[in-house]
Parts: sequence; structure tokens; C-alpha cells
Amino acid sequence: MSAPPGGQGTFAAVKNIAATALAVGHTRLELLGNELEIARAMAMRKLMLAQALLFCVGLGVVLTVGLLALVFWDNRVAVVALSVAVVWVMALFLLLALRRTATKTEPLFAASLAELQEDLRQLRAATGHGRAAD
Repeated sequence: MSAPPGGQGTFAAVKNIAATALAVGHTRLELLGNELEIARAMAMRKLMLAQALLFCVGLGVVLTVGLLALVFWDNRVAVVALSVAVVWVMALFLLLALRRTATKTEPLFAASLAELQEDLRQLRAATGHGRAAD
């Protein structure tokens, strides 16, 4: 028995489908890897900037309180008390700002998930199974 004319048979069609699926999977894994690398680099940059900021702010606050206590020696207790209050207010403001930025971040792997959903939608549409769109 010979293969159908113009085609390679069922085995070749299955091989083509498997090769296509493998290529799609490879592309999606590369995209996922890129997103992981970008997320890691951004997290490291944010961490380094935050550490540098904390060091500079801490040192600046200590030096400023010391200078103010020396300049206003007669009122040093009031200067230190006011400085403590200002530092706590700034800390509260920064905590609220950090919470605000933490809730505004894009979900991890958003591009990969969107591409996979599009692949699934196209596969369902092509095979006629399930919904055409999610």
C-alpha cells in the first residue's frame, strides 16, 4: 500500500504537528526566560537603590540631628524630640508609598500568559472545540 498522493501520510502529519508544538513551546519558554531575567534584574536594581537610599538617609538624619543639637544647644532636648517626630512621620510616608508601588506592579509572566491564552484560543478556533475566545 502506498502513501496518499501529494502527502506523506498520517505519520508525517503527526510529526509536523509535534514539530510545530515543540517550536511553539520553545518560543514560549524563551519568552518566559526573558521575563524571569528582566524581573530579576529589576528586583536587584531596586534592592541596591533602596539600600543606598537607606544608608544616605540614615546618615543624613543622624548628622542633621547632631548639627541641630549643637546649633541650638540650649534647646537640645526639644531639637532631638522634634527630629524624632519628623523621622517617624517620614518613615510612615515612605511605608505608605512603598505599599502603593507594591500594588501597582504588573503580574509576573503577564506576556507569557497572554501568549499562551492566545495560542489556546487559536487552537480551539482551528479545531472547532470549546469556546473561540476566553
